Amino acid sequence: MNKPKPLISAILNLNLHAKPLFSNPIHLMALTQTRTTHSDPPQNDAEDDVLCSNPEQTQEEQPSSPSLDETPSFVGSPGKYLTGVSRFERAWAHWTKLGRPKLIVAPMVDNSELPFRMLCRKYGAEAAYTPMLHSRIFNENPKYRSEEFTTCKEDRPLFVQFCANDPDILLEAARRVESHCDYVDINLGCPQRIARRGYYGAFLMDNLPLVKLLVEKLALNLNVPVSCKIRVFPRLEDTLKYAKMLEDAGCSLLAVHGRTRDEKDGKKFRADWNAIKAVKNELRIPVLANGNIRHMDDVRNCLEETGADGVLSAETLLENPALFAGFRTSNWVADNEKDSIDGKLDQADLVIQYLKLCEKYPVPWRMIRSHVHKMLGDWFRVQPQVREELNAQSRLTFEFLYGLVDQLRELGVRVPLHQKDDASATGNLAEVIGI
Repeated sequence: MNKPKPLISAILNLNLHAKPLFSNPIHLMALTQTRTTHSDPPQNDAEDDVLCSNPEQTQEEQPSSPSLDETPSFVGSPGKYLTGVSRFERAWAHWTKLGRPKLIVAPMVDNSELPFRMLCRKYGAEAAYTPMLHSRIFNENPKYRSEEFTTCKEDRPLFVQFCANDPDILLEAARRVESHCDYVDINLGCPQRIARRGYYGAFLMDNLPLVKLLVEKLALNLNVPVSCKIRVFPRLEDTLKYAKMLEDAGCSLLAVHGRTRDEKDGKKFRADWNAIKAVKNELRIPVLANGNIRHMDDVRNCLEETGADGVLSAETLLENPALFAGFRTSNWVADNEKDSIDGKLDQADLVIQYLKLCEKYPVPWRMIRSHVHKMLGDWFRVQPQVREELNAQSRLTFEFLYGLVDQLRELGVRVPLHQKDDASATGNLAEVIGI
């Protein structure tokens, strides 16, 4: 059964103050530990390792799921997503059970954490990826597990993404989270220098036999489907062979970033939607498109041009978490676009909502700092002294951040988010995404 799609209702019936009810977060520590409340916790010199808050959870409030500090014992039928012709039907049945989400938060290192995912879900996102998690560190370091991945029951559908170059280490990490997600995803697309040094992400494109082993290891041993996120090769035929190899190895869903490993700058290099379309036509599993998604017109155009089963957005969501509800920043409103209206929402409103979610769902302060900079970037350009005041803070508190937003507003700064005043465009979009 398809889940209700929040997009059009968000566009046509703007209830911007509605607050969803969220459950307590699930941490990757022993879930029976008692927690205490601190509205602004003490910070030490290693600010990156400090959570933004620590909500109270008694033993009675803890979820009944197993401790994620323990490797779950294997149950069920191994390899059910790999063997047999009907595996394609199973892949589609699982995707359909999740509601075939089309509007998806892409994985972003340090930036697609639980509070941000929940903010994007409030504004139309129908599924989300976690940040990339390092499989070896995830297995070895309980503190890393507890801080870098939290979730809650409303945080679904959810892809948990790992980077890895060792099948056994990847499987151990995946088994820790498989009961808390809908897909375990393998990062095969990170193009950054850290991925080159660590030999993971897009740099595994040079060792396809190892990639095949990683996928097969999970597909043969997990009770949830395996998904992969890739970049394209310079030659289309190589991309198609790569995608087909992943499907044959047991991948049940493939997200394709339409840029090569060397095309790191999304503003300089346009994603190749034709390559994504070719992959979609080649495979028998769901395919998602990543690249060039800046507003809802791009969503509509991408789905039409590629035939993909959904789209991922990353960088644009960091500036505008309300993208999937039809809002766009002033960067994407043409000077002569008369059908654009003030959406009665701005990025300062989104920052306040994000901070409240961070108080409920603790994350490291470095993530919060990054999001505040991204969401208030246009405002800081108008009032750079406020940005300098933020940069001067070695240790953040919620009180300071709420006060910073108040300061911007008192200075008369407002950069509204816009919407298209175009009922026909909304109707066309609804038809494309299947609402």
